[in-house]
Amino acid sequence: MSDAASAEKQLRDRIASAKRVVIKIGSSAITSFHGGIRRAELDTLADVCQTRMTGGSDVFVVSSGAIGAGMAPLGMTTRPATLSAKQAAASVGQLELARAWGDSFARYDRVVGQVLLTAADIGRRDSAANAQRTLDRLAVTDESVERRRIH
Repeated sequence: MSDAASAEKQLRDRIASAKRVVIKIGSSAITSFHGGIRRAELDTLADVCQTRMTGGSDVFVVSSGAIGAGMAPLGMTTRPATLSAKQAAASVGQLELARAWGDSFARYDRVVGQVLLTAADIGRRDSAANAQRTLDRLAVTDESVERRRIH
């Protein structure tokens, strides 16, 4: 086995055994070209996440697509060009995405949460630490909710 193949195998093994996984999902994976959410694709991604969570991992989804998700409810047929139109679509799309993720994970009796972060938040130590505490708390809360449902 070559060094590159060995390194790739080691990386895949580390990912497979990771306790905490962050999955970045681009907008084209869950929104259509003309706007709206592609529910079947989102459900498939939630299925994959559920499988991983059932295996014992904490899974966090980083999802783009707010503008695309907000276009259809606002009657937009082309991607907005101005900042104000993008922000309007994103403001509606965030709610649409949160609802879609919630519906998809509800099939597994899972509760979802949403943490909105900007690049500036990640760059500031206090904001990044607060975001980390929030994510840690969501993971613990999900575990306690699951325990209550099982017992």
